Amino acid sequence: MRFTFLTLFLLATCTRAPVSAAPLQITTEYAPPSSMRGADGVITGRATDKVREMMARSATDYRIEQLPWKRAYQMALTQDQTCVYSTTRTPEREALFKWIGPTDEAEWQFWGLANHPFPLNSLEDARKLRIGTYIGDARDEFLRSRGFNVDAVSNDMINPQKLLLNRIDLWAVGTRTGSAGPTAFEGSDRVVPLLVFHRVKVYLACNPSVADELIDKLNATLAEMRRDGTVTRLDRKYESWGK
Repeated sequence: MRFTFLTLFLLATCTRAPVSAAPLQITTEYAPPSSMRGADGVITGRATDKVREMMARSATDYRIEQLPWKRAYQMALTQDQTCVYSTTRTPEREALFKWIGPTDEAEWQFWGLANHPFPLNSLEDARKLRIGTYIGDARDEFLRSRGFNVDAVSNDMINPQKLLLNRIDLWAVGTRTGSAGPTAFEGSDRVVPLLVFHRVKVYLACNPSVADELIDKLNATLAEMRRDGTVTRLDRKYESWGK
């Protein structure tokens, strides 16, 4: 039997072993109890455990890296095969990512000094106050776009110290539903939650280069985890964290 060059090429192409997909690069920030390092150095937490379970069930190869939020977010925004959690899904961000979730719900709260001298009963009451946020965060974007007086920093844990020094009046804090919020900072007995000003859902946000088939598969996996009680079980695992 005579084989042409084209026939041989097609046969070789059909019999070649498939190239394995590159693992997903997943980034997150240090945000207990959502994402943090355990005593063994492994990244764990309420959202992290859900992400790991999704990857295991869907047989998806992945790596998780903990970084400052601005860098973690920017990597998912600009690098192929990269995702970031826990990301607030806003109209401004909608077309920038492919979305898996929601993985959790969150409250946006204003924190301030326990002996604060001003009334704070609504979001509008904060309009004339100085609000501490951090760069690249959805709360900063939300308040800034609405004309509030925000003072953004590169590290969110600078904000409670600014409160204590009277350099800001409020700190815009994101807490997962049921979480006590941040506690591990100096002067935490003097800084308290004052008002819930917004509620949001958070997601695993992926660079548009991630295949639609994988996004659909991971969303279906997460839906299965909700149905079989896994999501509830993982949430309960961290209910007493920080209390």
